[in-house]
Amino acid sequence: MEYKDHEGYTHDWVTLLPEVQLAYNTSKHSTTGKSPSLVEKGWNPLLPVDHLNRNLLTINPTDKDFHDMWKRACDTAAKCIAEAKKYNKKRNAVEVRLTEKFSRKHPVFPGSLDKPYYQTGEDKFPSKKKTTTPPNILEVEDSPGPLKKIFKARKIRLNGKDQRRYLIIFKNQTADKDKWLAEDAIPDGKLHLRRFGASRRTEQSHQ
Repeated sequence: MEYKDHEGYTHDWVTLLPEVQLAYNTSKHSTTGKSPSLVEKGWNPLLPVDHLNRNLLTINPTDKDFHDMWKRACDTAAKCIAEAKKYNKKRNAVEVRLTEKFSRKHPVFPGSLDKPYYQTGEDKFPSKKKTTTPPNILEVEDSPGPLKKIFKARKIRLNGKDQRRYLIIFKNQTADKDKWLAEDAIPDGKLHLRRFGASRRTEQSHQ
C-alpha cells in the first residue's frame, strides 16, 4: 500500500510500519499511564535517545536566553496584532462625517460624479496664453559693451514653447550688467556658442 506525503513523495506503508509500531508501543497511554510494551512485556525497548548522556549541557545558556526573549517578543507581537484586529473591526481608517441628507442618498461617493481630468491646453483656450516675458530674461536693446563670453545656458518656456537663453558677460562690466539673451540676439552668436560648447565639453571630460 502506498501513500503520498504533503511534499508529493510516494512511500510504501509496509516500510514504515515498524517505525509506527515502535512509536505506538513506547508511548504512554492516557488510560493506563504506561506504554503498551511496558504493560505487555514489563520493559520498554531502548530508543536512540536513551543512548544520549542526559547529564551533558544540551543548550548554551545564552542561546536559551535568546530563545526565551524571542518567544516573549513573538507572544507580545501576536497579542498586539490580535488587539489591533479587535479594535479595527468595523472601523474605518478615516472617519468621514457627512450631512444627514447626503448620507441617506449616497452611502459611498457616487462613481457617476467622477470626471476625467484634462490638462488645460493653450490651443483649446487661446485667451489663456501667457505672452509676458518671464522675469530675469532680458532682450538686447542697448548693449553695455563688447561681449566677453557666454557663462551659462538654461531652458525656459515662453509662449508655450521651450526656448534657450544664455547668460552673457560683457567686457569691463560688473555682474549686474550681465544679461540673459536669446541665441539670435547675441552679437557674433555662432562664434561664441561654439566656444561655449567647447568649454562645456572640456569641463565634462575632466569630471
